[in-house]
Amino acid sequence: MSDHNLDSKYRTERKQSAVWHERGRKVFASNGATHFARILDPYRPYISHADGVKKWDLDGNEYIDYVLGHGALLLGHNHQDVVRAVQEQVAKGVLYGENHPLEVEWAELVQEIMPGAERVLFFPCGNEANMMAVRLARVFTGRTKILRLEKHYHGWSDELASPAESGINHDQVVIIPQNNLERLEKELAKQEYAVLFTEAGGGFLGGRTPIDPDFVRQIPGLARKYGTIWVLDEVITGFRVAPGGWQSVIGVTPDLTTLGKCIGGGISAGALVGRPEIFEPLRPGSVPGRQVMHGGTWNANPLTAAAGVAACKILRTGEPQQKAAEAAAILRREGNMMLRGKGISGAFYGKSSITYLYLGPVDFEPADDTLPPVKDPAQLTNPARLPLYNRLLLHLLQRGVSNLLGSIFVFSALHTEGDLHKTLQVLGDSIDDLLEEGSLPIFD
Repeated sequence: MSDHNLDSKYRTERKQSAVWHERGRKVFASNGATHFARILDPYRPYISHADGVKKWDLDGNEYIDYVLGHGALLLGHNHQDVVRAVQEQVAKGVLYGENHPLEVEWAELVQEIMPGAERVLFFPCGNEANMMAVRLARVFTGRTKILRLEKHYHGWSDELASPAESGINHDQVVIIPQNNLERLEKELAKQEYAVLFTEAGGGFLGGRTPIDPDFVRQIPGLARKYGTIWVLDEVITGFRVAPGGWQSVIGVTPDLTTLGKCIGGGISAGALVGRPEIFEPLRPGSVPGRQVMHGGTWNANPLTAAAGVAACKILRTGEPQQKAAEAAAILRREGNMMLRGKGISGAFYGKSSITYLYLGPVDFEPADDTLPPVKDPAQLTNPARLPLYNRLLLHLLQRGVSNLLGSIFVFSALHTEGDLHKTLQVLGDSIDDLLEEGSLPIFD
C-alpha cells in the first residue's frame, strides 16, 4: 500500500474520528491528544466503546487492543466482576469524603498479595505514589538527593521526569546506567542519597530496556549499607507479572514499592506500600518537624476501591497473569519466525505479558526471546526510529490492530489464538507494505 493510499484510506474510513480530532486540537495543546502516546499523524482513532480485548471507533472500525489502558487492563475491558462492583457502588455513592470499609478491604488484599506491603497508602495514580515516596524517604533519611537509572520511567513530576524534558528541576537528581554495580555502589557510598528509584523489569513500561535481575538482587544490601531508601516502581508490573509483583519473581523486597494500573481494575489508582517505620511521619503525633500531610480528594474513593477489591480478588489467583504471559510468548515466538522468514533485522522480545518489537541492526542472537538482540540499550529507544514505528502503527490500525507506539504489545488474560493469528497476519502484511513503500530500511 503506497504512502498516499494508506493515508487516504485511513482518513476515509475514520471521518468521525477526524471531526473529533479537529475539535480536540482546539482545546488540547498536544495536537488534540491527552497523552504523549496518543499522538499520531494524522490521528489515532476516537473510540466509542470496548469489550474484552476489542474496541470500536466512532466509524465502527474494530480493533484488537494491545494498549489495554496503558497496561491497566490485565483482565480486559469490562470484566463482569469489576463492572458489577462499580455499578453497585455508583448507586451507593462515589465520594463520601469519609473513611469506608472498602478502602480497608482493598488495602488488606494488597497486603495479602504483596507480603512486603506492611503499610499501604492510596493515591489517584502511580505518579503521585512516586512523589510521596520521595517525600517520605527525605524525611526518614534527612537527605535530599535522588538516584535514578537511565531510561527508567517514573512519571512526569519534576525530579522523576526524563532529564530531556524542559522546565523541570533536576538539581537533586543523579542518573546512572542500569546494570553497572560498581557505579551504583560508588554513588551510594557517598551517603547523600535519600532514595534510589528503579523500575521493575527495566527501563520503560516494565522492561523495554531489560534490567539484569542479578544486579537488582544486590540493591537491598547496598541500600541498607549506605542508608538509602530503595523504591521499586511496580506501577506497570505490580500484580501484572505475578500476584506478588516482579519483586516476587526475582526474590527481592524493596523498602518501598509503588503500584498503580492493575490494582484499580481499570479505574485510576495508585499505592505506596512498604516498611512501616518509613510511613511514621504520616501518623498524628509523630515527631515535630518530621510530619508529612497527605491529602487527596480522590484517595481510595469508594468507586475506585470497589473496582480495586473486585480486581485484586481475581489477580491474587495468578491465573490471569499466566494466561496473558502465555499469549505474549506466542506472539514473540511466531513473530520472530515471521521476521526471519522475511529477512527483517530485529526481534520481538520481553518477559511476562508485555512484548516489545525492535526493528534495527542486531549484534547477536539471544539465547531466548526474553532479551533484545543488541548490546547497546540506547538502540532500543533510538529516536531516529520513531517515524518507522509510527508508520507501522498506522498500518496496524488500518488493519484492525491497536498497540502502544507501534512497538509495544500489552496482553490481557482474554487474548485468544484467533486474536493472535489475526495479529500476526496483520503484522506480516504491514511489514510487507513498509518494505514496498521504502519505510523499512534494510539493516546490515
